[in-house]
Amino acid sequence: MSNANNIPSVVTDSEDFNAVIEKLDMIDEKIEFVSSEVSQRIGKKVGRDIGILYGATTGIVLFLLYILFLKPALGI
Repeated sequence: MSNANNIPSVVTDSEDFNAVIEKLDMIDEKIEFVSSEVSQRIGKKVGRDIGILYGATTGIVLFLLYILFLKPALGI
C-alpha cells in the first residue's frame, strides 16, 4: 500500500533542461511573430474595408447635397 502514495520524480541534467527551455523559447518567439503578422494583415484588411465604406458614404452624402441644394440654387 505504501507504493500507491509515492510521487514519481525525475532527475534531469541541468544542461539538458536548459537546452530544452531554449528551444521552447525559440519556438514561442516564432509563434508570436507569426501571430502578430497574421493580426497585422487582418487589421489592414479591416482598415481598408472601413475606409472604402467611409469613402462611399461621404461620396453619397456629397452627391445628395449637390442634387438637393446646390443644383436648385444654381438653377441647373
